[in-house]
Amino acid sequence: MGMFIGFMGSLVAVAGIGFAMVAVPVVDETAKAQNNVYYWSNGDEMVSTGGETNRQIINLSQIPKAMQNAVISQENKTFRSDSGIDPKGIARAVFNMATGGETQGGSTITQQYVKNARLGDQSQTISRKFKEIFISVKVGTTVSKDDIMAGYLNSGYYGRNAYGIQAAARAYFNKNAIDLNEGQCAFLAAMLKGATYYDPAGSVSIDPAATPAANQKRALIQMQDTLDKMVEYGHLSADVRAKYTKLPEWQNPRFNTALSGQVGYLVDLANSYLVNNSETTKITEKKLREGGLSIYTTFDKKKVKELESAVKKVYKANIKPEERPKTDTHVQFGGASVDPTTGAIRACYGGSDATKHFTNNCDVTGAQVGSTFKPFVLAAAMKWGVRDKDGPPEQAQDERTKVSPKSFFSGKNKLKIKDYKGDIWQNEKGEEWNQVNDGDQSYGTPPNYQIDLREAMRESVNSAFVQLGMDVGLDKVKEAAVDSGILEPSLTGTDYPSFSIGTSQPSAIRMAGAYATFAASGKQRAPFSVTKVTSKDGEVFTHETVTKDAFTAPVADNVTDVLKTVVEDGTGTNAQLTGREVAGKTGTTDGNRSAWFVGYTPQLSTAISMFRMDDNEKNQNREFLKMFGTGGQEKIHGASFPAEIWHDYMEQALKGTEPKPFPTPEPIGVIVNDVPTPTPTPTPTQTEEASPSPSPTPSESLISPTPTPTETCFGFQCPGNGGTDNGGTDGGVTSSPTPTETETDGNGNANGNGGIFGGPSG
Repeated sequence: MGMFIGFMGSLVAVAGIGFAMVAVPVVDETAKAQNNVYYWSNGDEMVSTGGETNRQIINLSQIPKAMQNAVISQENKTFRSDSGIDPKGIARAVFNMATGGETQGGSTITQQYVKNARLGDQSQTISRKFKEIFISVKVGTTVSKDDIMAGYLNSGYYGRNAYGIQAAARAYFNKNAIDLNEGQCAFLAAMLKGATYYDPAGSVSIDPAATPAANQKRALIQMQDTLDKMVEYGHLSADVRAKYTKLPEWQNPRFNTALSGQVGYLVDLANSYLVNNSETTKITEKKLREGGLSIYTTFDKKKVKELESAVKKVYKANIKPEERPKTDTHVQFGGASVDPTTGAIRACYGGSDATKHFTNNCDVTGAQVGSTFKPFVLAAAMKWGVRDKDGPPEQAQDERTKVSPKSFFSGKNKLKIKDYKGDIWQNEKGEEWNQVNDGDQSYGTPPNYQIDLREAMRESVNSAFVQLGMDVGLDKVKEAAVDSGILEPSLTGTDYPSFSIGTSQPSAIRMAGAYATFAASGKQRAPFSVTKVTSKDGEVFTHETVTKDAFTAPVADNVTDVLKTVVEDGTGTNAQLTGREVAGKTGTTDGNRSAWFVGYTPQLSTAISMFRMDDNEKNQNREFLKMFGTGGQEKIHGASFPAEIWHDYMEQALKGTEPKPFPTPEPIGVIVNDVPTPTPTPTPTQTEEASPSPSPTPSESLISPTPTPTETCFGFQCPGNGGTDNGGTDGGVTSSPTPTETETDGNGNANGNGGIFGGPSG
């Protein structure tokens, strides 16, 4: 007896010393590792990524009581009152290990929490088991039961690469943990026993015996047992328990971490938005890496899919790199859709696959926007007006003449561009600027080729808008672009006349956002991709839309009205939508290295770009390649593939929404005539040199008279086809300026055999 008492005393002493000496380890880093979870605009989970572990730690207040009671009832009914260990269970486990039997068992919730969250060593040995016991007892006396429960449910593995209850709720039911009902909680408690044999989808890749049928049977039995115990231990009423007699409706496993397709581009956009606006969002790159954030994006899953489908359809039908390797290799598209009422980015197309094509084509690519920049020139002219030729370079608004879309400028090819005073512009080398039009064609009424701005926009006449930009001032054109939402760093060549016709390189997102400003009658809202961010501690960031007055409604609505003409009867006819008003503009750049179509309805603004570039990161000499012959076409215009993609996407994206008309624009500005009136040729009966005809006043009609049959006609005046460029996609022009004549369609056969000049795509 004395020896026995001494032996027991020694054990107590050893236990006391062990308890005193053991230190409680901090929570293991792997148990804190978390992903960020990204959600579509409707709240559905898009992807869980950003860390090595699919986990989102949440507070106990976000875990239903039913979930806590389910694991208590099934795993450890004395959890709230015990010391953290089960002596009988431990003795049984130690005996099994000592005799070479099963090493598992004997674990309370506290012990499982210690094993999962505080012990990096997961080996099953007697020494480790004793270490676990001592730590568990110490944790049980120093850590609150609520913290232990939260730690246990946040660190446990539920299968489907889901660590923690929040990831599990999303993986099995696509909902947040707080929204789980009693049946779903009992179901997930079963998953903690080993999802390989309880996941109703089956796990035959791990064990052929873990078939869906077998797993569903096991899961149902375990779930029912848990519910019964919850009733037995007073955690659930019999009436509520009676509701759950079948397995809850679960979803098939998904690869939550997949970033292929468009998802990778969307995640990049959301991350860059948060970090680049960290002063507002309070989210730094370091905080993103730490994980644990729920990021709710603006992206519409349906629209993203429809935009991708529209691009793939055009690519598959036209781009043949195997057949035409010299012209069809490295062809790329980009696209973005923005909601004019909020600035929310609804869809993006970044490329073929984010895991294979690493440049996000809906963001900045360096592709010049070409003639899609011309609306900013028109907006600047109507907002500020052209300068007084006798005044200084800097002039206030009341010293200028605001321009009407009915104003006339020269559409002459190789026009000598002048500064606002009328002197021919020269660069720093003394070289004159002779502006070329697309296709080397002149537009307007000869001999000076005057054309009003609406027609110049419809036909995308470079010379008219380059001169207009000089008259207004390139600083005001720049201001109009920035006010509409274009980022200043993307603007290039701001001191050269060609700035007005799109040498700049904004992203598709920013172009869609800038045109959305016109759609919103001058109200500018910056494009954004994240509506809110939350963590286990609650709300981290919520987006607030800031509206700025970029233009007055008369200015913006007149731009829209002019851009409607482009789609109705100009270079953008391929973008016409069934039963809807559309405003938009085509764009093509020098050397045919990029092509754009940007257009909008009152509900949605979308930009589509096309270019060729080998974006292989190993290629150090990446450059934009020419697109002559690409897709089997002589030349790529914004009116071709970009407009086709835009049309196909928008038809689907707007399906089910009621068509809305654009506002009727108020008249604005006066009719400016920037084209000198030509001196009439004297007749043989004249004895004196004829004097030049006086310039008309702003109130006068400036349309030239109809030419007589003996006169030579060019382009705008000729009967017949106004433009068959690229298969007649540009639409026809007025066959004669007189009211009695008719307009041709894209095939242009009215009153003759066709005009000399086809319309360019711009």
